[in-house]
Amino acid sequence: MTSNDALPDHALDVLVVGGAGVDTTVYVPELPLPYADTYAVPPVVDRIGNTGAGVALGCHALGLRVKFVDLIGDDPQGALIRDHLAARGVDFSHAVSEAGTRRSVLLVDAGGRRLSLFDPRAVPGQRMPRDLYLPALRSARHVHVSIMDFARHVYADIPDGTTVSTDLHDWDGENPHHEDFAYSSDLVFLSAVKLGGRREEVMRSIAERGRASAVVCTAGAEGCHVLAEGKVRSFPAEPLPVPNHGPVADSNGAGDAFVSGFLYGRLAGRPLEECVRLGAVAGAHACTSEGTHEDPIGLDTLLSTVS
Repeated sequence: MTSNDALPDHALDVLVVGGAGVDTTVYVPELPLPYADTYAVPPVVDRIGNTGAGVALGCHALGLRVKFVDLIGDDPQGALIRDHLAARGVDFSHAVSEAGTRRSVLLVDAGGRRLSLFDPRAVPGQRMPRDLYLPALRSARHVHVSIMDFARHVYADIPDGTTVSTDLHDWDGENPHHEDFAYSSDLVFLSAVKLGGRREEVMRSIAERGRASAVVCTAGAEGCHVLAEGKVRSFPAEPLPVPNHGPVADSNGAGDAFVSGFLYGRLAGRPLEECVRLGAVAGAHACTSEGTHEDPIGLDTLLSTVS
């Protein structure tokens, strides 16, 4: 990371780098879906999705000053992203990727579980133009870097003293694509999905090989596990909020909502236990609405639930 002795006053709380896309959601009777030539399904809907969009929208809904930068296509999906963010007042800047906008097809069952078919539209060697992110980078308190290949190059420009987070999602602890993100971030989120009995081993490896002061491993309805100050602690999940308590409507976006709530607590100087609960409440809220990032929790609701 570069040094910057004349870091300006922080005009931004969070800069989110990379990770917008469009989710095509298909609600199916069950998962795994048995083979059949045809299934009749409810209306198939295109919505904003992917991880960076979720963190940006979630942090914005919590009153944080957010800037979001990304590479997207000059296509209908890119227009959907731009329009959605503009309608919600999120400051978004982008450069055009010739490969087009990232896409996902999400199969969601009656219990809200999902299977994601992700089209990354990756371009080998692609980089984000520095003039797209440098002004915001120099005025942000915190940077959240999505695990897009082009986003890894931003780390070299992050000023000393600016905290950084990333979400490794379903990393198996071995795929080298994730290593730059895992070992260059102060706060690392990941899912337990592919870790099995290696969960604590991988969490400790991230801390030992990198710079993370906290590693947060989410485990869905089981809650999460947090490595901080050399100790791993487990925390329960939060129940779905009243009056929506009941079956999960759609688990898409719950992880990004968790990150947003946790970051709000972290930037507000809350203790670790409160950050975890803020994240868990935000994640539970996300499960009560269809779509990936349609209804992020607001600050008043979040704080009233946690208090």
